[in-house]
Amino acid sequence: MKIRITFIIAFLSVSLTNIFGQNQEDIQTLSICSEYVKSKNYDAAYAPFMELRQRNPRFNKAIFVYGERILKDKIKNSNGEQKVSFIKDMLKLWEERAQYFPSLTPMGAYKAKACQLQYDNRKDLELSKSQLYTTFSEAYKADAKTFTNPKSLYTYFSLVVDMYDAGNLLAQQLFNTYEIITEKVESEVKNFTNKRNSFLDEDGQPKELSRIDNSRLKSYNSYLKAYAQISSSIDTKLGSRANCENLIPLYQRDFETFKNDGLWLQRAMNRMYAKGCNDDPLFVTIVEQKNNLEPNADTSFYLGLLKEKAGQTNEALKFYNQAVDLETDNFAKAKILFKIATNFKSKSRYSQARSYYQKALQYNASMGRAYLAIAAMYAKSANSCGTDNFSKRAVYWLAAKEAAKASRVDSNMKKNAAKSIANFKAKAPQKSEIFSSGRAGETINVGCWIQRSVTVPNL
Repeated sequence: MKIRITFIIAFLSVSLTNIFGQNQEDIQTLSICSEYVKSKNYDAAYAPFMELRQRNPRFNKAIFVYGERILKDKIKNSNGEQKVSFIKDMLKLWEERAQYFPSLTPMGAYKAKACQLQYDNRKDLELSKSQLYTTFSEAYKADAKTFTNPKSLYTYFSLVVDMYDAGNLLAQQLFNTYEIITEKVESEVKNFTNKRNSFLDEDGQPKELSRIDNSRLKSYNSYLKAYAQISSSIDTKLGSRANCENLIPLYQRDFETFKNDGLWLQRAMNRMYAKGCNDDPLFVTIVEQKNNLEPNADTSFYLGLLKEKAGQTNEALKFYNQAVDLETDNFAKAKILFKIATNFKSKSRYSQARSYYQKALQYNASMGRAYLAIAAMYAKSANSCGTDNFSKRAVYWLAAKEAAKASRVDSNMKKNAAKSIANFKAKAPQKSEIFSSGRAGETINVGCWIQRSVTVPNL
């Protein structure tokens, strides 16, 4: 028995020594690779990366993080068969990462990267649009939740349009995919907007942030900018394929088939409204059917529009408020309020519009476009809301102040806000006029619908 125990102890001792020695070797190899990667010496980093990848791929996730950067450089600086070989190895690397670190490798996110890599190098890989469409479609269906990369979402939709134009997809498939992807983009915008709003105080003013939080905020704004850009690009790509001339016959044809399908009705009425088809009787039919089947905030908003068009102002307002009450999600509620406000603004009902823009900001404090809309209404009312030329033009200071709020809450609005501010300040009284008027530091009460005060700048 003693001999047996002694043997077991000796065996364990040797095994632990081997494991420790192996780990030390892995640590050393990874450290060498890390130093080369940090100095961007990717050629030198390649050998230790491949050594560790082959010997112990489970050792550390950093193997795959560094490997991705190394292979990205190899792809960039190679061509021909060598480039193709590196591309294929990158695809293999992501598969290996999913194998060895599944919990740290979101399927949709990495499939999106794989799809995009193949698309960007489609000529080298000799891939057709049909093949790429299938690749993207299967990847999105496999894990839509984490398939969130803005560029990949746009590429996927672009391929859908190309397939439709080539006669390989039906119009309904095109519009369904459009709705799916735009809803996905909207979901991501909501996600990052809520994260950004967490850095604003109760009054909608930016908090004092730590270096880490500033970095996070910068990242959130970057994503929101990217999603705004691809959202616009998606609509541009769709173009006239979704105009009223195409949409109305399609929805007329399919209405009887889908009239009890809430999702179809929702998407149809949203698309018709977005494309300005809400004057067609079919829009009324779809809205009323959706309201009978599954009433929600959108149907109430559209019913408000229809009542307003019929001259039933009080009924319209009732439905608008109902739309707000029915919506439980703050982000979506802000969108509804913004649409109501914009509708009032288009009819020069500025006081009501401002009220609804301000309500929208209560639910989405970083909605900079609401501040810009209020600023624009102030500026447009300048000639109507003052007692003399000086006080009329003083309204532009109010407009500039409101536009500045947009820039503070949404960094992606800085460019537009800066243009508006410069324009408003140029129209306000200048230093020479302030001096000659003797009104520096005076508080001017602005009348009519604005009912705000503004202080003349001191010289």
